[in-house]
Amino acid sequence: MLTANMASEISDSLIPPRNISSIKNKERRSQLYREMKRAKKKAKLQEKKKKVREAKAMGEKAPPKQVPKTLENMRVFDETMVDPEDEEVAADEEQDELSSYFHRDTVPKILITTTDRPSSRTNKFCKELKKIIPNSEIYYRRGLDLKKIIPQAVSRDFTVLLVVNEDKKEPNGLVISHLPDGPTAHFKMTSVRLTTDIKHVGAMSAHQPELIFNNFNTRLGHSVGRLLASLFHPDPNFHGRRVVTFHNQRDFIFFRQHRYEFKNGKKVALHELGPRFTLKLRSLQKGSFDSKFGQFEWIHKRHEMETSRRKFFL
Repeated sequence: MLTANMASEISDSLIPPRNISSIKNKERRSQLYREMKRAKKKAKLQEKKKKVREAKAMGEKAPPKQVPKTLENMRVFDETMVDPEDEEVAADEEQDELSSYFHRDTVPKILITTTDRPSSRTNKFCKELKKIIPNSEIYYRRGLDLKKIIPQAVSRDFTVLLVVNEDKKEPNGLVISHLPDGPTAHFKMTSVRLTTDIKHVGAMSAHQPELIFNNFNTRLGHSVGRLLASLFHPDPNFHGRRVVTFHNQRDFIFFRQHRYEFKNGKKVALHELGPRFTLKLRSLQKGSFDSKFGQFEWIHKRHEMETSRRKFFL
């Protein structure tokens, strides 16, 4: 004989779930949706706790923990992936345009400029770049073509030309041209946050920063990483405890800057110094900047290249 509780459970299981979108009252619809989300979250948490308890009970016989699938670990194989100990790559890098920097034959000297009549926000971003990169100077274009600026920069011993582009009064592009022989990279720049936009930001010092490069694994990624490294002095000043990080994830290069400090001799705390921005490579060109006659090593062609979400180039 069925009890009242058993009959209630059977009747509830037979009733199809109500379609929330069919409810006309907006407040009631929103309330039911929030309740449904909470119930799903609670059920998911209970299921997770149940699996943990079962794994503990099984001990060594428990199945291995499953690794979640991500776009990174499902990445399409790229033939240009580089082994850090590859002798051929090392030999090529010994003779490329940036070899003089890595051999410490030249000291980085950076020229920062902008588009004509830059906005106040772009000017602030350039000033923060000047603080980030020691031995850098800002010069405004004043209508000059870049082809005329480059010979002047070379004659004054500048090693890199940085051009900050903008759109709708917001920095949106960065050109990095190594002088005098290149290469030149053009990046799209997004998610720019100045130090004034970041809460509890620290004060930036003038020490030469330590550099961290993550996930620049292909030949193209190596070239881009070496070009970014050439902006800074190869010998960091460790007393400043200042770290500049370029983190590549899915071909988006995230820039972050921190100061680290040791607590109790064991733990390390990070204090962000700002600014933040994200770079996306658009092209890599041989030689110094020449948009008309330059020879391009790589150009991002969206409709031809982005055929799979699991294929990356850096």
